[in-house]
Amino acid sequence: MTTTATAATITDPENTLFLDLKDGRVTIQLLPQQAPNHVARIKELTREGYYNGKLWHRVIDGFMAQTGSPNGDGVGGSSKPDLAAEFNSMAHTRGVVSMARTSMPNTANAQFFIVLKPSTFLDGQYTAFGQVIDGMEHVDAIKKGNERDNGSVSNPDTIVKMTVAADETQPAN
Repeated sequence: MTTTATAATITDPENTLFLDLKDGRVTIQLLPQQAPNHVARIKELTREGYYNGKLWHRVIDGFMAQTGSPNGDGVGGSSKPDLAAEFNSMAHTRGVVSMARTSMPNTANAQFFIVLKPSTFLDGQYTAFGQVIDGMEHVDAIKKGNERDNGSVSNPDTIVKMTVAADETQPAN
């Protein structure tokens, strides 16, 4: 269920994600004008249910929270081919959603992260494709990992469910 504030800010349900976490719902505005192929992939995987139950395997306090690894170990992606980078002018500020990748630029696939604090050193190196518009306090509540172990989280939180807003069944009036 959306809050009144969230419902009022959704202008494009096809490019809005609902990310349900243990502490509540996060609303993400997707930005296809910035990264059309990455947005298409995220929506495709979301509609397939790929992200439901995925672990927040790497969470570094004051930096970012990462998810989308098939086995929760930070390795790999979906069975789909990797994406070519779509670096853009978006700054990696608090609430920006961006694709994770290996050290090679064209290896983004399914893993993504949400920026917790401004991390503009990532600008132009990772494909930013969305922005949290509501519920950032729930992202802040994701269990943090061990900084000495690159943010690895023991007994990590999960994504309860992720949906494209346009696909959510509207309650009957």
